[in-house]
Amino acid sequence: MRRLLGYFVRGLVLLAPLVVTVWVCWLVFTNVDGWLGSVPYRGEEIRKRLPGVGFVLTLLLITVVGFLGSNLLTRSAVNVLEGLMGRLPFVRLLYGSTKDLLNAFVGEKRRFDKPVSLDLAPDGGVRLVGFVTQESLAHLGMSEYVAVYCPHSYNFSGQLHLVLATRVRALDVASADAMAFVVSGGVSGLVPAALSTGENATVRTS
Repeated sequence: MRRLLGYFVRGLVLLAPLVVTVWVCWLVFTNVDGWLGSVPYRGEEIRKRLPGVGFVLTLLLITVVGFLGSNLLTRSAVNVLEGLMGRLPFVRLLYGSTKDLLNAFVGEKRRFDKPVSLDLAPDGGVRLVGFVTQESLAHLGMSEYVAVYCPHSYNFSGQLHLVLATRVRALDVASADAMAFVVSGGVSGLVPAALSTGENATVRTS
């Protein structure tokens, strides 16, 4: 009986991540596929016959917008739109926060690419794993401080700490591995950046 229970637990560990991953990917695919595939009448007909057309059209639309946003001729129009968004109180908060969050992960100015450990105790006996998001806080009158964001485990949240730069040590690990380590509650292992299959750590903050 114990052996059967062990097989069940092992099968659960192997299947659960796969099922969750496939389920989330399917939800994303079906929702995105319905954005453009269900709006026009003819587009709905195409989507029923060929599932995935709406998904492909959405990817193409996003790519075209990105291309136009990189063009010098349309950059001024983008700046005007962003300026308009910045004048609306609630819209400014929503638009700015979303833009900064996306830029932090996949934009040109990535912020979660500098994994560090943060001293919580004077003797260094307790440390937090986080990411340096601002290397200079001189504009706040805190030139010797840095901003460190520490994600929470198993949650889409975290805390921002403003600490002395001397209390922060760079971690020689890939940023993706460091994020997985924190989010998994330390279950995911950490290896040196040179041995990791993820992106290399590029920061050296002391």
